[in-house]
Amino acid sequence: MNKKERYAKILNWFQENAADAETELHYRNPFELLVAVILSAQCTDKRVNMVTPALLHDYPTAQAMAQSQPEVIYEYIKSISYPNNKAKHLVGMAQKLLTDFNGEIPDSVEKLQTLPGVGRKTANVIASVVYNKPTMAVDTHVFRVSERLGLTTNSKNPLQTERELIKYIPKTLIPKAHHWLILHGRYVCLARRPKCEICGLTSWCNYYSRIT
Repeated sequence: MNKKERYAKILNWFQENAADAETELHYRNPFELLVAVILSAQCTDKRVNMVTPALLHDYPTAQAMAQSQPEVIYEYIKSISYPNNKAKHLVGMAQKLLTDFNGEIPDSVEKLQTLPGVGRKTANVIASVVYNKPTMAVDTHVFRVSERLGLTTNSKNPLQTERELIKYIPKTLIPKAHHWLILHGRYVCLARRPKCEICGLTSWCNYYSRIT
């Protein structure tokens, strides 16, 4: 099986079995999603969803958050990872949205990355989820699952993985494929003990073919 055939089989399986996959972060508008994704770095979506309701109730807009202080925001998010840095990032992000983008969430990965706390992965998530752009955010789940399935080969870093995935995945499917790979890694293809016995992708999986 060549790589093109492997991609076709795996993407077809996801389309048939996980058509409705979407982010598990709770949000009602682009600003709320941006806040949630910044908070989700090295933290679970479940934990982020626990702290965002109170935070976004009191600071629902960039205008409101820009007028706060990191030490105030810290009190809302202190139960998640790296709260000091993320509190500074959120206030800085909100202020830059106002000064550089008139309070609107930019739609390009390059412009998004100028915001404090927004790296390439976060920018790709926003561009994909909010603007349906063919950008592939590579987190630890996407990186692991892509390599195990054989969608990538000996990838050294997330950027390499991103480039290979967008080379083979049709543009129209890239926003959805991001969620397919994340959720598969989160619930089936676990890091330490993948649940191969319940996985529907074993017929085309490099990892499974090596261990059986």
